[in-house]
Amino acid sequence: MKLSILSAVGFLLLFHQDSAAGVSHATFGKTANGEEIEIYTLTNKAGMEVTVLTYGGIVASIRTPDKQGHFDDVALGFEKLDGYLGTHPYFGALIGRYGNRIGGAQFTLNDHLYTLKANDNGNTLHGGIKGFDKRIWKASGSTKSSVTLRYTSDNGEEGFPGTLKVSVMYTLTEANELRIHYFATTDKPTVLNLTNHSYFNLAGAGNGDVLKHEVTINADQFTPVDQTLIPTGELRPVKDTPFDFLKPVTIGARIDKDDEQIKFGGGYDHNFVLNRKGSGPEKVAEVYEPSSGRVMEVFTSEPGLQFYTGNFLDGTITGKSGKVYQKRYAFCMETQHFPDSPNKPSFPSVVLKPGTRYRSTTIYKFSTR
Repeated sequence: MKLSILSAVGFLLLFHQDSAAGVSHATFGKTANGEEIEIYTLTNKAGMEVTVLTYGGIVASIRTPDKQGHFDDVALGFEKLDGYLGTHPYFGALIGRYGNRIGGAQFTLNDHLYTLKANDNGNTLHGGIKGFDKRIWKASGSTKSSVTLRYTSDNGEEGFPGTLKVSVMYTLTEANELRIHYFATTDKPTVLNLTNHSYFNLAGAGNGDVLKHEVTINADQFTPVDQTLIPTGELRPVKDTPFDFLKPVTIGARIDKDDEQIKFGGGYDHNFVLNRKGSGPEKVAEVYEPSSGRVMEVFTSEPGLQFYTGNFLDGTITGKSGKVYQKRYAFCMETQHFPDSPNKPSFPSVVLKPGTRYRSTTIYKFSTR
């Protein structure tokens, strides 16, 4: 990979690179407190490029070719650190301690009631007021194709019990796969649900809405929600509903149907119960964008997938290349355990105990056709 010069936060940044590693890094900027944020760039032999920030573990860009060989960034976000330090809807962020929502901002574990920080209609969303997406992670080293970030979440952070030690490894393979491996341990029983919140547009970030993207999700059921987007506890069949993606369907085909669940989410913002056969990563979804020919396949070891269609983007955010992000200009596929699992005993358990290790893997694979 060639040496690069980036302009960020008003000054020039020179990449430092180990020429044998395929990984380069630079100072991306500083927080208001003077804390230095780094950006790591992973590049493979095909020219695909992924950048990751130590702020929030954010996947800041994903550059991949279309069917003509033209590269575009397919991940929404910002070119400068200031954008990520401001208010935004978790662009590219590493989410924790608990991805998605916990109802009533509380849960009971081992007969103890834990009260969390509420930040979403009385619920806890994506870890609370200052979740993992707003923490500074430490890069603990890189290989020729990966970088690992680490963070220790103190006992009581945002109300969650246990001192949690987390590491997340981002790897870019020669098969154009972005692999995200999550690991964690705790010294006290706790709940944990980690995910990545990248916003994708396979036509290129900011290049119109995603309504013509064709989606397939291998799920016979989804978890319906109430008006505050907390699951009711039901596992509802997707058959004969707008949530049937067992065969390819464009996002726009049924997104405005007269359906209570669609109305609650303002479109798709729901957890799908994946049809899984084993415990390792399996292919669970695919998205195809016809104008570019880009394909994104999703593999995961998780039991659920939150499919979100950028319903709350409202044109108030200006992102990369000065492009304004409007409603439904992106989709998210957040691999996860189910929302509100700590309060839903029938859902797969999210409890992590001392002496055990949390492991989760998600893969986003890019190609064309």
